[in-house]
Amino acid sequence: MAAEGKTIDALSQFALSEVAAGFANSNLYMLIAGVAISSLMVLGMRRRERVPGRLQSLAEVSYQFVHNMVDEQVGHEGRRFFPFVFTLFMFVLFGNMLGMLPYAFTFTSHIAVTFTLALVVFILVTAVAIALHGAKFFGYFLPEGAPLWLAPIIIPIEVISYLSRVVSLSVRLFANMVAGHVMLKVFATFVVLLGSLGGIGLIGAAAPLALNIALVGFEFLVAFLQAYVFAILTCIYLHDAVHLH
Repeated sequence: MAAEGKTIDALSQFALSEVAAGFANSNLYMLIAGVAISSLMVLGMRRRERVPGRLQSLAEVSYQFVHNMVDEQVGHEGRRFFPFVFTLFMFVLFGNMLGMLPYAFTFTSHIAVTFTLALVVFILVTAVAIALHGAKFFGYFLPEGAPLWLAPIIIPIEVISYLSRVVSLSVRLFANMVAGHVMLKVFATFVVLLGSLGGIGLIGAAAPLALNIALVGFEFLVAFLQAYVFAILTCIYLHDAVHLH
């Protein structure tokens, strides 16, 4: 508990714990996310009714949302990457949303997870660019029209900028999820500590309680937005790889 010992321990919620031999709580929630996504798509699209129910509507809206994103950002050539972007978006979204459940573990709050996801995106995008454009891909690091005498300066900068995609993509998701959950636990601890002081404490606990309720709503928005940002940046990188500019 965050309030044990009258102290605030907001980071304990991110600690890994072993569920079974070699199977941590992070692995468990990734598995739950995978099962939940598969269940949504399989059960939601099983009947394919003309007037869809809630589950079918949710599955269709999710599919159409990502399909439009890929179409708008990558173009028609990018449709072959739709399954990858859809899986990525749903995995991050469900990971973020599962973390909002009481006592649940947010696997997207671990840099190892977000870095791995970003690295997969980086490798795929680079492989696509090389497969489609061959040696022309390396011209990406020297913008068209730039004078050759500036190449020793521009190329290293462009290479570093390209490599930093992995860092920016992973740190953005990791940092946002950690910051939000730390704030939630800090204010929740204030509520518990103040509430334990008696009548006056209960009155004082009203303010952090109200703030925490507002933060929960805000965190649901952040959970969706971070999944969206991760997916749309992936689409933008794919656009660069396909069109090479």
